[in-house]
Amino acid sequence: MTISVAPSPTDHIPRHVVHNQRMATFKRPGWFTAHVFNPLIAALTRAGVSVWGSRVLAVRGRSSGAVRTTPVNLLVHDGERYLVAPRGHTQWVRNLRAAGEGELRLGRRSERFRGIEVGDDDKPPILRAYLRRWRMEVGVFFGGVGPDAPDAELRRIAPDHPVFRISG
Repeated sequence: MTISVAPSPTDHIPRHVVHNQRMATFKRPGWFTAHVFNPLIAALTRAGVSVWGSRVLAVRGRSSGAVRTTPVNLLVHDGERYLVAPRGHTQWVRNLRAAGEGELRLGRRSERFRGIEVGDDDKPPILRAYLRRWRMEVGVFFGGVGPDAPDAELRRIAPDHPVFRISG
């Protein structure tokens, strides 16, 4: 007797991504952000002007293999550098997970790096530092949780905001 099992809608997603249903969280940018703000920041960053730590992240697409770029905020906290995804599990997050490495660009300078994903229990101080620095820009994506929130609140939202430590 043969038993067939219908494929799960998450069969194509790696197990470490499926383990938590909240991992699908993604907040799509509005028209102004997608068509005006992000392109402006990316253009300034490509020209070598960092706006509060901005960089252009370049990472190989997990399906296409083509290099994809997006503006990001590079956080320096306790001597380490981090990329935080305020909008959740975005395409750049998924691509960086798959590739494991990328490139941070500022003007003509380019730095290759390995992205090491930070566990949820270790995120609260990083999220707090990120919110202290960029709350006005990204606070809306954190569901009312700010830099002065208790650790328990930051831990509660941690699964919704991937964080990568930059390693040379």
